[in-house]
Amino acid sequence: MANGVLVIDKPAGWTSMDVCAKLRGILRERRIGHGGTLDPMATGVLPVFVGRATRAVEFAVEGEKEYLAALKLGVITNTQDMTGEVLEKRPVNVERERLKEVLPHFTGAISQIPPMYSAIKIQGKKLYQLARAGQEVERAPRPVTIHALEVTDEVPEDFPREEDTWYLRVRCSKGTYVRTLCHDIGQALGCGGSMSALRRTRVGDYTLEGAATLDQIQAASDPSALLRPVDTCFAGLPMLVLKSEQAEKKIRNGAALNLPVPPGNGEYRVYGVDGAFLTLSRVEGNRLTTIKSFFEV
Repeated sequence: MANGVLVIDKPAGWTSMDVCAKLRGILRERRIGHGGTLDPMATGVLPVFVGRATRAVEFAVEGEKEYLAALKLGVITNTQDMTGEVLEKRPVNVERERLKEVLPHFTGAISQIPPMYSAIKIQGKKLYQLARAGQEVERAPRPVTIHALEVTDEVPEDFPREEDTWYLRVRCSKGTYVRTLCHDIGQALGCGGSMSALRRTRVGDYTLEGAATLDQIQAASDPSALLRPVDTCFAGLPMLVLKSEQAEKKIRNGAALNLPVPPGNGEYRVYGVDGAFLTLSRVEGNRLTTIKSFFEV
């Protein structure tokens, strides 16, 4: 039975759910979920959780993300990216230094108004369904955090090389709409802007390094051999190895455990006496409690 994480380099034109559906067929496993939706036009890191590893999806979704984005100035669309209908074109007179002056206003804790073309639900209907029906509704601003935002010359091969196009590196919290960020930067510059390309380079501890394409998965003689252990989702946390089978039994039974030597408060990856990954747990004082278990029952 397949269990683990596949880090996919998602191709353009596929939804995140398309990727999961394809992998269900390849791996012959029903329990598959992804960690963080990518729009169809976007490419890059899409962690896919297989089998019992799907229990870790919620933690991947919460993780910090990093993107490379192409910002096309002078064009405003109804989707805030270049896949949408062009609403307005404006002249552009923006130099690199002027763009760099604006970026600090979009760094740190900011608020974003979600785009109409998004999957957020209002009164039971997804916004993009309302938008396609010609309706626009009021959306409450949502708090997000932009940890880092800079102009970059690192441009993926498939990104457009067009006049008045700039390339941004964005490191941000969950829930951030990079196309909305591009739109808002364009508004601040007075000329408008839309996102013309997007590539996700990191989700949590998963990066493009070692990511596999769907073609590579399809061509592999044993695709399940490409699965990474589920504890890689928590690689940034310290590990705690239980010292006795009795302690392990308590954890497997869902009981709290009193530790003889407290390692310090916080979250830990917990392993059994044989080195098998058991749980994501929390230590408070000398007490160890389970947040989520990952061992086979």
